[in-house]
Amino acid sequence: LTEPPGSLPTTEAMRAAGLLLAWVLLRPAGTQQCHLASPGGVLRFTDRHAEIRVPALHRVPSSLDPLYGLVRRCLDLIQQNPLPTELLRAALNDPGSVQTLQVVQYELGYVICAAVALLFTVAVPVAGMCFCYCRSRRRCGGRLRAHRRSLGCRRHCLLACLSLTSLIILTSVVCAFVTSQRVKGQMEPGLGAVPATLRTLRQHIANVPQGVQMVVDQFEVPRQQIISDLGGLSRSVGLSIHAQLKAMTYAALADLQDRAGDLQTSLHHLQILDKTVRALAAARAELEPALRERRLRVVALLDDPRCTSCASVLGRAQSLELGADYGKVPSVEKVLKALAGLPRSNFAEMIRQGNGTFNSIPELAVERMAQVIQDLRDEMARVTEKVQSIADAFPLPDYTRPVSEALVKAEDRSQPYLREVERFERYRWIAGTVLCSIILLILACNVTGMALGAYGLSKREDPSDYECRGEAGAKFLLVGVGLAFLFSWLLILLVFATFLVGGNIQTLVCRNWVNQEIYKFIDTPGNLPPSMNLTRQLNLRRDSNLSTTYRECKSGAGLWEVLQLDRSYDLDEHLKTPKYTADFQKRLGDFTARLGDVRLLRSEGRQDLETFARSGMDEVDYGRFQEEMKNPVVQTSLPGLARSLEGLQKMQRNGTVAGRLAAEARALWQMQNSTVQSQEALVAKLGESVQFLSRLAPHLQERVKTTLATTASVEARLPVQAQQILRQEIGCFTRKELRYFAQYLNWVGQTLREDVASCQPLATALDNGRVILCDRIADPWNAFWFSLGCCTFFLIPNIIFAIRLTKHFRPIRNRLM
Repeated sequence: LTEPPGSLPTTEAMRAAGLLLAWVLLRPAGTQQCHLASPGGVLRFTDRHAEIRVPALHRVPSSLDPLYGLVRRCLDLIQQNPLPTELLRAALNDPGSVQTLQVVQYELGYVICAAVALLFTVAVPVAGMCFCYCRSRRRCGGRLRAHRRSLGCRRHCLLACLSLTSLIILTSVVCAFVTSQRVKGQMEPGLGAVPATLRTLRQHIANVPQGVQMVVDQFEVPRQQIISDLGGLSRSVGLSIHAQLKAMTYAALADLQDRAGDLQTSLHHLQILDKTVRALAAARAELEPALRERRLRVVALLDDPRCTSCASVLGRAQSLELGADYGKVPSVEKVLKALAGLPRSNFAEMIRQGNGTFNSIPELAVERMAQVIQDLRDEMARVTEKVQSIADAFPLPDYTRPVSEALVKAEDRSQPYLREVERFERYRWIAGTVLCSIILLILACNVTGMALGAYGLSKREDPSDYECRGEAGAKFLLVGVGLAFLFSWLLILLVFATFLVGGNIQTLVCRNWVNQEIYKFIDTPGNLPPSMNLTRQLNLRRDSNLSTTYRECKSGAGLWEVLQLDRSYDLDEHLKTPKYTADFQKRLGDFTARLGDVRLLRSEGRQDLETFARSGMDEVDYGRFQEEMKNPVVQTSLPGLARSLEGLQKMQRNGTVAGRLAAEARALWQMQNSTVQSQEALVAKLGESVQFLSRLAPHLQERVKTTLATTASVEARLPVQAQQILRQEIGCFTRKELRYFAQYLNWVGQTLREDVASCQPLATALDNGRVILCDRIADPWNAFWFSLGCCTFFLIPNIIFAIRLTKHFRPIRNRLM
């Protein structure tokens, strides 16, 4: 709706407009809802934290897992003692107080294994020297003295046993090769992961301020949203005022235009009524003598004795006289005189200007609110500076600095040990490869000796005959025996050295790491010396410990929670919404502007309507007009009388009478067509005006009074309700923007507490250390010495079976049938 309608409304339309206007005027303004586009939406913040993640490592399933499990079960049997808490406490706090007997008691399983290894190291070389002495005296490894039938069965049994032990040794040495290579493959990246992880953790902690700054920088999201909303605030407020008040305003303008139309139309009909009455009175004065003369002539003609059958029409002719007399109706000259010169004001222009002023409210709101919008934009710049203070005052770097220093110190101190471990691993791998190669050489001698010996036996016809292939097979077996005697002590030394290191790593470190006994030991007060107090070095809270911290970090807790920084820094106080929105809210709350000053009716227009209501139009007796209009212009119908005369003419035998009847009929028709019809047209015109005026007059004063009261009420209410809507819309806008602030500050609190300074990388680094040390290095390391130990111990039966088998490959001294 841009312009009120201009036509006179029907009764139903006027009643509907009145009901609408009453509803608009009587409904409470507070029932209106927020007109702004929508309540505050959900802001989306970009998760761009300056956090360096430590990738989690996991145990990779392997085909050697059964072997690893077997080795761990063996170590659990060898070392069944739990973590030596007392011994470790004494070693860390007062190394001089540690007694050897305590160590031996705890390491009893390893001491027994060391005794076995020592016995093996001594016994096998001594046995080898004895064998060499006996062999030089031709008492060991010689020939069989006599041939017996059971020799074939014994020889096959020895061949099977030697083959079996060789196969076991081959399997073990293959496992030793594989596990040794796996240790070598895992050792270098595992050792390199230690400083890399420490550096990653240090970078993670060092980047905490950058992460905090990134979180603070995300204030750009609500700031841009608020700036965008500010850009449409003024027009939205103006459109809302216009939309909520247009029904009331347009109804008042339509009502005013109806009254202006009533004034114009009433004045028009009053003028018509006055002119028509005058014309009818003048026409009646002219018609009266002519009609009287015509009546006399017709009556005289019909009363003539020569007129045949004329008596029936004579009565109608005698009543031929005038009917309605409009000289008797009330005069409206007084009303016309009261309305003379009206309307003095241009109602159409007045309504057009009021409508235009009201429709310009959105543009007026943009103009009036321009300054406050600019002030709010400047306020957002100041809020940005306040938000920056969160990053500037965030205390986490002060608490993480000791952790960074501890990580730097750990990285520096670990380097020499890591280099030593790398050098030791290189020597171990070389020694293991050489000794495994020697074992393969022994196996090659065994296989070659058995193959040549068996082939030589198959070609020998007489057991006492010399056969070079059998003799070569025996020599190969003796070479393998000699290598076994010569290097067995080196094998057992390598096995014991790797066993002692790997076994203690598994039982003392890995086993207690998995069940977190190590964490419990560290957490127990007094176990660690003051210089190794991790709670102080890591700046943990006093009521916390490493186990609790590890579990919290593993579950994703942040350093804020772990260090309980809320005891020294009230983050909630720094994130209270009013701290950042007070000035913003105050500027909006203090803003006022008059946006509803619309002049619907000027004083001259009001005077016109008041004059219209006092004109006396409602005092005119319009019933007299209607009663007079019920009378015809002529009492007797001229056309009916003329047709009767024409009928009588046909019945006359006297030509003179017939001619006179025809002449009188023509005269009546002429009077009807020239005079009476024009008067009847004036009467019809008069009836339209009387009908309009009689319908309007009874309600004129009430309608004008209502229009004037409504117009005055609307003019008075428009500024008030416009101000109410302005406050309401600004309140809606304020609540919407405050929700943006609250969303951001809540997100900042949650992010700073949980995500930005997450300590999960610390727990991940500990888990990665256990995976690297225990799953990727210790398991193949222990599998290596276990496999190499199997090779070493199975060399003993291998030596025995090889020495016994050499006699069967040589010729028998005496043959017995």
